[in-house]
Amino acid sequence: MAEQGEEDRDYRQYRRLEDCEEDSPPGEEEEEQLLLHVTEGPTDSWHHIKDLDSFFTKISWHSPWNGFACVLLSDVLELVQFLFVVTFSTFLLCCVDYDVLFATRPLNHSHVPERAKVTLPDAVLPAAQCARRLRGSGWLLFLLVLAGAVWLCRLVTALRRLVGYWEIRSFYIRALGIPAEELCNHSWQSVQARLLALQRRQPLCVPRRELTELDIHHRILRFRNYTVAMVNKSLLPVRFRLPLLGPVVFLTRGLQFNLELLLFRGPAALFQNTWSLRPQVKRAGARRALARGL
Repeated sequence: MAEQGEEDRDYRQYRRLEDCEEDSPPGEEEEEQLLLHVTEGPTDSWHHIKDLDSFFTKISWHSPWNGFACVLLSDVLELVQFLFVVTFSTFLLCCVDYDVLFATRPLNHSHVPERAKVTLPDAVLPAAQCARRLRGSGWLLFLLVLAGAVWLCRLVTALRRLVGYWEIRSFYIRALGIPAEELCNHSWQSVQARLLALQRRQPLCVPRRELTELDIHHRILRFRNYTVAMVNKSLLPVRFRLPLLGPVVFLTRGLQFNLELLLFRGPAALFQNTWSLRPQVKRAGARRALARGL
């Protein structure tokens, strides 16, 4: 009976996968059958996380923003702000008669005295005339279509972010034991302590048995640390010599975006994803060829 109980327990923990690869020859199916470990418990979806960089980054963003509701409100307000800027700019370009507004042309309304003060409603064009001016401007229609495409991209990005942050919210509640209403009472240091304790109970990553605060910060600041190291090694063109001030480091937002796109996030970047370098980059003999390619 004891042996049968052990077999039943092993069967509950492991399930046999059949036809795990579609390209396997028919005669090799029995030889290639694999055993998959099925975990149980409230934190089973956070076993052996592959992309720890993005995972720890989302955790670090979730804590100072005081939860999912604040992140949701921030994304919604950013989308509304973009719509307001585009709509108001279109209104100012197409629906305002600036000759009337700046009094370079007199009003044609009979009920308004000749020297009356011009107000903003007097300079606003009717809706039909505003629509005609909008349809008659091809470049403005093109810009509106482009702005609509950008807004849709931002909407999709916001939805993807919200799905990820909803998972982080579940992780805080189920794995770390921090309810949403108590998140504001926990500092980042206490969240880190719970993460390290969770790693000892249930491995979040495979290579290391225990994590440290330094490991977490290295993964969150991986690209920034690479950038700082390249600046310190004078590998990036960000040092200039100014009169009376001597050498200074100046990095504009545009140059920073281009460098990150070139080195970290672009199609020809050094990283194949957010946490690992390309195999050819790790070979010392191919570094000069890769440098010339950049």
